[in-house]
Amino acid sequence: MRRLLCMVPGTLLAGVLLLTSGCRQGSEELEILCGNSFRPPMEELARRYEEETGKKVQMSFGGSQDLLPHIKLKAKGDVFVSHTPYQQYTKDSDALFREVEVGFQTPVLVVQKGNPKKIERFEDLARPGLRVVLPDPKDSTCGEMVFKRLEEAQITDQVEQNVGNHLVREHSEVGKQLQLDAADVGIMWNGVAHTFKDAVEIVPDPGAYEEIKLSVMGLSYSKKKENLADFLDFVEKHGKQVFEDFGYVK
Repeated sequence: MRRLLCMVPGTLLAGVLLLTSGCRQGSEELEILCGNSFRPPMEELARRYEEETGKKVQMSFGGSQDLLPHIKLKAKGDVFVSHTPYQQYTKDSDALFREVEVGFQTPVLVVQKGNPKKIERFEDLARPGLRVVLPDPKDSTCGEMVFKRLEEAQITDQVEQNVGNHLVREHSEVGKQLQLDAADVGIMWNGVAHTFKDAVEIVPDPGAYEEIKLSVMGLSYSKKKENLADFLDFVEKHGKQVFEDFGYVK
């Protein structure tokens, strides 16, 4: 092999060695499967990790329900970032290597900046004539939680009239509709609301929701265990503060 390489022109040999080195380095990059709602804090955490360690990660985003099949099949990813109950789903699939809790997620009541409609509480969603935008319970854990609370308050029918066709899959759509004056009030995850802080404000809501924990999970089938352990150590050291900075707090 050494004799064969000596016969290769210098520039071509350099290209071959660079390509081989690049493939080897790329194969060591951790692949992070990240729920869409956690993109900003995870991009910041990944940026800091790469800057501090010199190691690279690649990130794939999607709904947690869309990413989970890859994990169940052990077909893709080294890290999974999601919320309750996906930690349990990962354990049940025998795919959990190590879990690092980084924050909390909760539905928050959001209105246009300045609160022009004077929304004061959750039950105001039923006020006649309000334009309400909510996450679709068919696609969203947040939506399931909201509609459960609507039923408990016995205002589902009134609120659905105000919602009309404003059930959305992506939480960012709630913020965009408020930003564009296409809605008066909505409910979205706390961290996503933080990304729209220049256009919307959160109305304090004393109502109780079940606790939703956020985790960065190392996957047991990863073939990059050394890098995975290093990354999880980094997340354990910095993750909670980063997620808090992005609004993922109780």
